[in-house]
Amino acid sequence: MEPRELYVRVSTEVSKVVVGKEDVVRLLMVALLAEGHVLLEGVPGVAKTLIARAFSKCLGLTFKRIQFTPDMLPSDITGTFVFNPKTRQFDFRRGPVFANMILADEINRATPKTQSALLEAMQERQVTIEGATKILEEPFMVLATQNPLELEGTYPLPEAQLDRFMFRLLVQVSSHTEEVEVLAKTMENVEISSVIQVAEASEILAARSIVKSQLEVSKDVLDYIVSIVESTRDDRDRLLLGGSPRASVQLLQASRSLAAVKGRSYVIPDDVKELAFHLLNHRLILNPEFILKAKTTAFPSNYEQIEGVVTDVLISIEPPR
Repeated sequence: MEPRELYVRVSTEVSKVVVGKEDVVRLLMVALLAEGHVLLEGVPGVAKTLIARAFSKCLGLTFKRIQFTPDMLPSDITGTFVFNPKTRQFDFRRGPVFANMILADEINRATPKTQSALLEAMQERQVTIEGATKILEEPFMVLATQNPLELEGTYPLPEAQLDRFMFRLLVQVSSHTEEVEVLAKTMENVEISSVIQVAEASEILAARSIVKSQLEVSKDVLDYIVSIVESTRDDRDRLLLGGSPRASVQLLQASRSLAAVKGRSYVIPDDVKELAFHLLNHRLILNPEFILKAKTTAFPSNYEQIEGVVTDVLISIEPPR
């Protein structure tokens, strides 16, 4: 199935139960086709879980939700070996990570040790348990959520973990018109069961193959991508840490995926510009002195400042023609 057709089908089904949030759904599709993971950030009640469930269901993917808590252990995610008294052997009992799509709900409520249980799965598509390596089934995608306002009882994600996410997306509160439509759907008893499957896992893998093999990227666009990420590393006044080479690689992959979703066979600079903030905002660490000088009441607190940095970078670099 062509990536554009897949996206149209999925967005149509998700819109049955999710009002608005079209940009979020499109970026989820971009990440899925680019083999990336997504961190959804927003206050409770803005449909983060509903988006993940509807997105997974219409794609026909196995879906597991992991509710992260401070007392959760790594084995609760990956699984463990359990002694079988009948065979007198240790049998492997698979954890919830063995699914196509994982919803890591409130991921920042788990301890760093438990959070790290997802690192190998996200990067290598495998888990290692007591020396045994288990391969995860493709397609594999992690959707994690966190509440940016509630800090008590949470553990901030380490930079190594944040860097594994392709995008950090801020899920906004619905507008007045959208919220009225939400109430109307509630009165009509519209539920997740109304979402039907429109694709198979094999079709998703085929669409990924198209993105990898048929999307052209000129040398000028490659240079443009590297220049953007490189500029964040050179901004010493505002940033302690800029984008890593992994950010450049993922920006390329995401740009190819976005071009395919839009029905093109080649990447243009506008694709890169559209994705730059979503891909860089969780990778950039602001200089504390700059934060003090640029106090803001924006929500979440660092979004406005980082968006300003990325916007300035995009303005300062001339895109190829």
